[in-house]
Amino acid sequence: MTTELAAELVARIEEALRPAADPERAAPMAAYMKHHFAYLGIPATPRRALLRQALAGTARPEEADVLDLLDACWALPEREFQYAGLDYLDRWVRVCSPDALARFESLIQSKSWWDTVDSLAAHGVGALVRRDPWLRTEMDDWLESGELWLIRSALIHQLAWRTEMDIDWIEAACLRHAAHRDFFIRKAIGWALRSYANQNPQHAARVRGFLAAHAGTFSGLSAREAVM
Repeated sequence: MTTELAAELVARIEEALRPAADPERAAPMAAYMKHHFAYLGIPATPRRALLRQALAGTARPEEADVLDLLDACWALPEREFQYAGLDYLDRWVRVCSPDALARFESLIQSKSWWDTVDSLAAHGVGALVRRDPWLRTEMDDWLESGELWLIRSALIHQLAWRTEMDIDWIEAACLRHAAHRDFFIRKAIGWALRSYANQNPQHAARVRGFLAAHAGTFSGLSAREAVM
């Protein structure tokens, strides 16, 4: 059963976004996402402005409110509602406990594509693991799961950690999947390494040294992404 606050918030979100639908914009947005999802046709900037207005003055949520709102947004057909749920999570992930990881895992594997997966990984999963490092064992399990989107999420969950990124773990994770043939995994490997390298020249030197030490191990895509 959805919490009372989550139901109110989702109703406000629908009331704010549906009248702003733009079918002419929706068509190319859906095409960009390979027609996996329907769109209302609202770009990110106006969508977020509408959400700020719609949710202004609402109560501080508890964990159940945030998670139920996410589930409700995932149940709606248009992709903007999933984005709205992710924006709300980004603001309120601090009220979520380690128990939320299981719900994030479920969402990662539902209506899965890079747009929602990457946000859940960096701003949902990553926030929990950063705060509760013992959850790293779950990331190890995700790496071994054989599930594409869980592997990608584990690889990139530290993107928002900046100088706190654990490069030893990232290097080992990248090596574990260096031979993976999927584009999204190869891209994630390069992205994780580049995010670390971008922090300072010393980090960049370490990434270059790591790639040199394992020359020929990584795909060209992963190597290029790592040093962009």
